[in-house]
Amino acid sequence: MEHLHPDDILTKITRYNLIRSRRLVYIDVHEALHGQLAAPFVAVPNLINIIARQEYQGVGATELEALQNCLSKIENTSIEDLFPRQANSGSL
Repeated sequence: MEHLHPDDILTKITRYNLIRSRRLVYIDVHEALHGQLAAPFVAVPNLINIIARQEYQGVGATELEALQNCLSKIENTSIEDLFPRQANSGSL
């Protein structure tokens, strides 16, 4: 990846849709192509412009592992409770 800065992070995303209580939340699974994430794959629930709090993000060595880790963390959580009260935080 010759055109990226050393500290850039480039990811490939696979998007899943979770419909819970008639509401939609996206779960984007990021695969690191350049730079480092918390793991090779990170699953992030989001509402496009609002990222779920870090404790609800899943990590894994594979896409499926990260998705399953994320789903286990959000299993008993309402969609509203996944996200910060202010839309200015989140991380990968």
